Amino acid sequence: MSPLARERFKPAFTQGFTLVELVVVITIVGILAGGVALFIGNPTQSFFDGERRANLSDRADTALRRMSRDIRNALPNSVRTTVNGADSMLEFTPVLNAGRYRAAVGTAPATDNPLDFSNPTDNSFDVLGTAMTVTNNQSLVIYNLGIPGADVYQGTSRRTLNAATNSNTLSFTGSSFPLASPSNRFQVVATPVTYACDMTNRILWRYQGYAFQAAQPASIAGLDGLAGVQRSQLANNLASCQITYTAGVLQRSGIVSVNISLTEDSARVTLMHQINVANSP
Repeated sequence: MSPLARERFKPAFTQGFTLVELVVVITIVGILAGGVALFIGNPTQSFFDGERRANLSDRADTALRRMSRDIRNALPNSVRTTVNGADSMLEFTPVLNAGRYRAAVGTAPATDNPLDFSNPTDNSFDVLGTAMTVTNNQSLVIYNLGIPGADVYQGTSRRTLNAATNSNTLSFTGSSFPLASPSNRFQVVATPVTYACDMTNRILWRYQGYAFQAAQPASIAGLDGLAGVQRSQLANNLASCQITYTAGVLQRSGIVSVNISLTEDSARVTLMHQINVANSP
């Protein structure tokens, strides 16, 4: 075959790109990709930041709502706080049940069982209204003022209840109470609960299951060392956490203020919640 014929039948695919053309194409594609990245990068980052903030807000709100439900049910005059460096702790006694007792007025009928505060050995009474069920490790409190002589933590306004099933009569161990309630009210309570801001580990803890202490534990290490104590985590990744308590006028009410900040990567949220506490025993 002649050279001219061979040139005529030469396959077209053997004529490829030159190196210069390839470099130009790569450069153009790189410029376009960089432009696209700049165009969608900021919205994408904003989306992920918003997701993190929403997640942090949900976690913080859940923790504050749990605290609010607990603290609103606190025994009157049982809220107390302490601060140890960056750590702050709030302790209270949760109320499980409440009612009114039959008071001794004049000469009681033989069928009645009133609570006679003038008799130190009187340790049972009739419940006015619905019958109650009492289990072990529950205590009876009458007229807790949170002062010496009427303090649930010192035990002066608290007695251990005897277990009773659906009973209109409650009995307790020990002597009678020092002070009567003006409205004949009583509360059945559990052991104390503490919320603690642990800034060393950046965790908000809930403690329960430990016995009454006359003085509030001064540190988280002191709480961890109590017999029978159990703790559960409410929130982590704390950037700041502060729990304060302000008693109202004449101690009839108080305000618990909780301020927490949570952080994750570059996202950070701060929530503050105030909880009203009734202190009329």
